[in-house]
Amino acid sequence: VNQKGWMKMKEKFIRFMQGRYGVDQLSKFILILGLVFVVISALFNNALSLLTYILGWVMVIYCYFRIFSRNIPKRYAENQAYLAKTYKIRTFFGKQKNIWQQRKTHHIYTCPSCKQKIRIPKGKGKIEVRCPKCGTTFIKNS
Repeated sequence: VNQKGWMKMKEKFIRFMQGRYGVDQLSKFILILGLVFVVISALFNNALSLLTYILGWVMVIYCYFRIFSRNIPKRYAENQAYLAKTYKIRTFFGKQKNIWQQRKTHHIYTCPSCKQKIRIPKGKGKIEVRCPKCGTTFIKNS
């Protein structure tokens, strides 16, 4: 298909999607989970795999229902509820990624009394660390 054909197809799809909800985090999660169920059901051959296969396709179909839905306030509310329920999990992994990146240039110690995490630059030798939260001092290598 030539460039002009792609542009025409793209414009038709954009017009089709006007007034529809589109893809959000909940839709992505449901789609991935549904596809995982379908793949798992293909790997095993028993009575449970048929149920897993059907459940997977129901999830995929529901995902596309949400994407093409015109009830935007309801889909938005569903996504906000999903984001609120998964907030702690998502921020935990974000914090772990940030800590892992900082380990190249900093040591991260925990205060022995209040358990506050304290970031100390590497390469300063043995230093006395003062906790900014409770004021406890302790000696660590940097």
